[in-house]
Amino acid sequence: MKRVLEIGQIVAGPTAGLMLADMGYEVIKIEKPGKGDVSRSLNGTSAGTFIYYNRDKESVSLDIGKDEGKEILRKLIKISEIIIENMAPGTMARLGFSYEECRKINPNIIYLSVKGYMAGPYHNRKSLDYPIEIESGLAYMTGISGKPMRMGASVVDMAAAIIGVSRILQYISEGTTGFIEIGLFETAMFLAGQHIATYQIEKKDLPPINEKNFAWGVYDYFLSSDNKKIFIAVATDAQWKDFCTAFDLKSLKENKNFDDNAARYDNRDIIIPEIQRNLISLDFNAIRQKLDTYNISYGVLNRPWDLLNDPQAQEYLLDTEYMDNRYKIPGLPFAEAKHHSAPTLGKDTEAVLSGLGYAGDEIKKLKEEMVI
Repeated sequence: MKRVLEIGQIVAGPTAGLMLADMGYEVIKIEKPGKGDVSRSLNGTSAGTFIYYNRDKESVSLDIGKDEGKEILRKLIKISEIIIENMAPGTMARLGFSYEECRKINPNIIYLSVKGYMAGPYHNRKSLDYPIEIESGLAYMTGISGKPMRMGASVVDMAAAIIGVSRILQYISEGTTGFIEIGLFETAMFLAGQHIATYQIEKKDLPPINEKNFAWGVYDYFLSSDNKKIFIAVATDAQWKDFCTAFDLKSLKENKNFDDNAARYDNRDIIIPEIQRNLISLDFNAIRQKLDTYNISYGVLNRPWDLLNDPQAQEYLLDTEYMDNRYKIPGLPFAEAKHHSAPTLGKDTEAVLSGLGYAGDEIKKLKEEMVI
């Protein structure tokens, strides 16, 4: 089993560690004694951050700003294959654990560094997910004119971690090692790339994607008789015929002006109200049955916590434990990790130090000196 050292907090670094933990890697999370990951103290709409991003990890409390803490970290680096860090720019170098220094300790280390910006004029700027969404144009495209909006998850942080882990796995498959730097800004550019390309083709400013419909004529919410919102997506001309058959939309189906998607898109002001007049007479189950019968894409408007009772979601929710409480949270679809618990601060410190050869009295002294 490959050993991973995670020196990071909140979302980007911990997401990379979480993915590797789900793949069966041993992930040791290094946390500051007495405080730990900032996300341990978050509340309100972020109260679940720590337990979600840090299950299946070991927690070692260690002050790597102290000489004794640095020595312990060096020993851990020697016996590890991967380091993940998303500390502020310059922090790891200041502490003596830049990639160059870590490579001297372990020439075979793979070192993933997630920062706000990669090499360039902004390299030393601190940043977070939402400021990057704003600066990259994602918030503009997500909102409506005059009101840019944050996406409903820390998508940029998580996407940066996914790209970073992909690169780690490439290094492993090729039998190579080295330094990997992933920027949140560059990740967000990648996510916004379609709009950057479209602007150059259209040669004009684009409206936010929620201001005009997407590329399809039928790609919208509809209300059922029992007041449930269903999003229906008719993506092809063949599906349009099936959709009209399913809901007995004879006049729309026989209108040759609506045979191709471009025409349907241009005539949404006619088509969408007509469809809604039909669907409002049917309850949700009747609508869903017809959509399933004709294999037409749809989605029920859920809140994230509604998935706790969703039969499909329940197949992939993991039981996790934290502070004597049990929770259900999603994992990677192919999660291999077994216990799914988020660690209390420093839970594995003594065991890890014992494995490094520290005796009981040495560990006791390190505790007294607040190194661990």
